[in-house]
Amino acid sequence: MDFLAFSLSGLDEFLSYFGLSLLFVALFVAIYVRVTPYHEFALIREGNAAAAASLSGTLLGFILPLAASIVNSVHPYDMAVWAGIALVTQLAVYGAVRLVIPDIGRHMPEGKAASGIFLGAVSLGAGMLNAASMTY
Repeated sequence: MDFLAFSLSGLDEFLSYFGLSLLFVALFVAIYVRVTPYHEFALIREGNAAAAASLSGTLLGFILPLAASIVNSVHPYDMAVWAGIALVTQLAVYGAVRLVIPDIGRHMPEGKAASGIFLGAVSLGAGMLNAASMTY
């Protein structure tokens, strides 16, 4: 029984970090879908692969540094600060892609997979670099 008690001794930290991370993911998605000029979830429900690829890559691009912030943080407040940085970074990536592909707002509803894949890949790549940079 001591082993089980020892194993579960970090359960409260797990719950706080996991719960906080779920809140940040929900916050990120809520902000991101309002920043883009198209409705990702409606497009995905219609079978739009471009929207699915872009949102999936962007979401993973946020979750990777979010996970790094959990691993490297000393307190949930610390994790929240770095999660905020990851959130802003992903929004900036979207802005940068819009500079490269100004018509991306029109491409997604049209189902142009190349634009969706590109946005998703750039977002995921930026998230990987963001996560790797969180080694403090």
